[in-house]
Amino acid sequence: MNKYWQIIKDSFTGYWNYLVNEVTTPSWTNYFYWLVALSVLVWLLEIAFPWRKKQAAIRKDFWLDGFYLFFNFFLFSLIGYNALSNIAVKAFDDLLALAGINNLVAIEVNSWPIWAQFALIFVVADFIQWNVHRMLHRVPWMWEFHKLHHSVKEMGFAAHLRFHWMETIIYKSIQYIPLAMIGVGIEKFFIIHMFAVLIGHLNHANLGWGYGPLGFLFNNPKMHIWHHAKDLPKEHKYGVNFGISLSIWDYIFRTAYIPKTGRDITLGFHGDENYPEDFAHQMIEPFKNERSN
Repeated sequence: MNKYWQIIKDSFTGYWNYLVNEVTTPSWTNYFYWLVALSVLVWLLEIAFPWRKKQAAIRKDFWLDGFYLFFNFFLFSLIGYNALSNIAVKAFDDLLALAGINNLVAIEVNSWPIWAQFALIFVVADFIQWNVHRMLHRVPWMWEFHKLHHSVKEMGFAAHLRFHWMETIIYKSIQYIPLAMIGVGIEKFFIIHMFAVLIGHLNHANLGWGYGPLGFLFNNPKMHIWHHAKDLPKEHKYGVNFGISLSIWDYIFRTAYIPKTGRDITLGFHGDENYPEDFAHQMIEPFKNERSN
C-alpha cells in the first residue's frame, strides 16, 4: 500500500508543478497555451464569419463554458483525477504482471512512416470515441451525465468544453487498453489531441461550413448542430451525428442526419427547462437523478 500512497502524493505535487510550469513557461509543446490559442482563434473566426448573425459574440453561458475549459482540462486533474488515473494504471499493470504480461503493446508502429502513425492512432481513437458517445446516449445512467453537454442553448466553440467530469473517466477508461496496445509516443498523442481539440471547437462553433468532401470526412457545425437538436427524428430516438472528429462513422453506420439547414433550430433536450444553470448544481444533478430512478 505504501507504493500507492506514494503515487498519490507524487501525482498531486507532480501535476501542480506541471501546471505551474505550463502557465509560466510558454513553449511550442505547451498544452495550456495551445488550448487557449486555439480557443481564441476559433472565437475570432466566429466573430468574423458568424453563421447565426444575430447571435452575440458573448453568447448565452459563454463564460460558464469558458470555466469548463479550465476545469475539465486542468482543475479536475489537479483536484484528484491525475492521482486516481495513476493509481488505476499502476494497479492494472500490477495485475498484468501477476499474469506474466509486462507489455500491452500489440502493434509496434515506431518503424512506420510518421504520417501512418498519426493516421492509425487518430482513426482508432476516434472510432472508440464515436462508440463511447453512442453509449452516452443509449445507457440511461451515462445519459444523466451527458445531459450537461446537451444543456447548451446557443451553440458556440466553447460549448465543446461543457461536459461533466464523469465523461472523462468513462472515455479514458474505455480507451485505455486499445490505445495502450498501439506503441505510439506521448509527443504524437499531444499533436493528435490538439488537432482533435481544434476540430471539436470548429464543429461546435458559430460557423457555416460543412458541405462537400471536407464535411463528409470531418465533423462540422452543419452536421453537429443536429446532434444537439431538441427534437429528434422518430427513427433515431437516441440521437444522430455522434461523430467526435470524423463524420464518416455516422455515414457508414447510418446515424448521419442533415435534413435541412439547422442554423436556427431549437437546441437542448426535453425537460431541460428544469436543468440547473450554474456549475455547482450541474455537477451534482446526475447523481440526484440516478438516486431518483
